[in-house]
Amino acid sequence: MSIDLNADLGEGFGRWSLGSDDLLLEVVTSANVACGFHAGDPPILRQVCEGAAAKGVKVGAQVSYRDLAGFGRRAMDVPAAELENEVIYQIGALDGMCRVAGTSVSYIKPHGALYNRCFTDLEQATAVAAAVAAYDNGLTMLGQPGSALLAAAETAGLAVANEAFADRAYAPDGSLVPRGSNGSVIHDPATVTRRVIQMATEHTVVAIDGSVIDIRPDSVCLHSDTPGAVELARAVRRGLEAAGVELTAFV
Repeated sequence: MSIDLNADLGEGFGRWSLGSDDLLLEVVTSANVACGFHAGDPPILRQVCEGAAAKGVKVGAQVSYRDLAGFGRRAMDVPAAELENEVIYQIGALDGMCRVAGTSVSYIKPHGALYNRCFTDLEQATAVAAAVAAYDNGLTMLGQPGSALLAAAETAGLAVANEAFADRAYAPDGSLVPRGSNGSVIHDPATVTRRVIQMATEHTVVAIDGSVIDIRPDSVCLHSDTPGAVELARAVRRGLEAAGVELTAFV
């Protein structure tokens, strides 16, 4: 039994810091690193890439809509051709920082509003997949099972990996309960740890209505920008190791 743990890193900007990149790099096996469009500036991104290289953590490009002010979480309508070029631009920027750090971008995961849009919007998902395939068709796309994103990635000839969320509640159909709804985010470390162990060992998760749904994640996302994120991540890793689950990158 094995599983990958990922978290969003490099999300500070200038004098503002967000999350504990150095501490989370001690826990995760893959890092979704901002590319400058929703967060991240050159010094921060280089530091995270160097830290990931030193720790043997795989780097993924967390591409976003161009939305620094909204942290990439505002819905936007971007023409497909423009989005494709912007995704290529972001991958290249982060890959440059990886190269000087002695590593490389291994996978792609959209951020925020782009990730959510690409769950159902095939046009936007196809633009993201086309950008990745044009840049390097050896890269892997990380996303939710059943999403338009993974379907478009497979059509483009890319490898795909299924993602689950440690602290987000699931609806009975396997989708995430929208943020802002009661119970959409789970904060108790013991509960989150049990859920992730169940995902890794039994390939199931209990939905918000109590039903049990199938889930076979290659990687589990640990949110890095919530209070207690480092302690939660450490608890999940300890629980997985105690359950005999190997922590290993999915790429």
